[in-house]
Amino acid sequence: MEHPIPRRDFVSTMALSGLALAAAPAVLSANSLPTKIKVALIGCGGRGTGALGQFIAACKILGIEPEVVALGDAFEDKVQKLGQVYKLPAPKLFSGYDAYQKVMATDCTFVLMATPPAFRPVHFAAAIDAGKHCFIEKPVAVDPVGARSIIATGEKAKAKGLAVVAGTQRRHAASYLKNKALIDAGAIGAIRGGIVQWNGTVPWLKRRGSGESDASYMNHNWLNFVELSGDHIVEQHIHNIDVANWFLGRTPVSALGFGGRARRETGNMFDFFSVDYDYGDAVHIHSQCRQITGTTGHVGEFFTGAEGSCFGGGKVFSKNGITVPDIKLDTDDSMVQEHVDLIRSAFSGQPLNDARRIAETTLTVIMGRISAYTGELVRFADLLTNENSAHYNFKFTPSPKDFETGNVKLPAEVPPIPGRA
Repeated sequence: MEHPIPRRDFVSTMALSGLALAAAPAVLSANSLPTKIKVALIGCGGRGTGALGQFIAACKILGIEPEVVALGDAFEDKVQKLGQVYKLPAPKLFSGYDAYQKVMATDCTFVLMATPPAFRPVHFAAAIDAGKHCFIEKPVAVDPVGARSIIATGEKAKAKGLAVVAGTQRRHAASYLKNKALIDAGAIGAIRGGIVQWNGTVPWLKRRGSGESDASYMNHNWLNFVELSGDHIVEQHIHNIDVANWFLGRTPVSALGFGGRARRETGNMFDFFSVDYDYGDAVHIHSQCRQITGTTGHVGEFFTGAEGSCFGGGKVFSKNGITVPDIKLDTDDSMVQEHVDLIRSAFSGQPLNDARRIAETTLTVIMGRISAYTGELVRFADLLTNENSAHYNFKFTPSPKDFETGNVKLPAEVPPIPGRA
């Protein structure tokens, strides 16, 4: 049985039917909410620390008292540091690559997952098996096998009535929601093409310490290893490509791209990607991203329609006079709003479930990466349904389970070469 329309699509549907969008939060907040909820976090680095703070901010908006009942991370120092912030006793702090199992055994109602993306399929499966509502940071996998695992686990979550929200905050921002509503209403006509970009620098890197193990170095420097991050087209640029999938209402048919490396100092990833995504019906979206210091930075999306054009969350250029009401959300901070939507839906009887959607977007960016790495045209079906494809069963090593068993060997710190196996 299909669940009712998710909130973000519900908002757009209201625009098309002429109903007042401003009423959406009030309608949803009419559901009975608890006075207190228990939350746990897996991944106590910068993103996890931020996600926990945003979840707590969302609780305050909803008038709920949050209780942090467990923290988990591969590294004890990170758990201890954040544990001091929340004044948690030692029995609520878990470290090691099996820490997620101990977190799931606690009485938390919600679990936030912000470890390196490669671990997400294993952690998400454990969370749903334990009956937890989930916030899963994007991306949710680094290879096709992992992404399909997210879809399967998402179906289990649906059967259990568990809420799952992914960290694609643009889908929880009023400006993007309004532009999506305008597109659905025909303000720019059918989208005929566009460009999505994330141009910036390498966020950070970690040098290998003297005597540091392969597992420790690789995980401390995860952002620069494709086996753990998926490369920056997957880990970072996914936000913009997700907007393209969302605004077009479908995933691309295929990808043909290229990329390379000249400046990166650690790891085995590319510096830049340029990918042509073919969405069928003669619609192409150009995806372009790079992480190179000293270059012009720009992050955003732009789409051209048959009757106009628009930025992802910015100005709309239209001459047909179509308008939709303004969208009023609980907060202007979309990274807090996504947690508001998660919590509210969990107790609404209509839980959000982003699992398939974020898995398909993750497959979209993985498709672009594989094309750039190999030089091949890669089809979406090759990763999702075509079991005869050479890419269908691809999965990276070391795997998340290898980290738990200690069977980790550092990959070569050299990038792929297109045209070679």
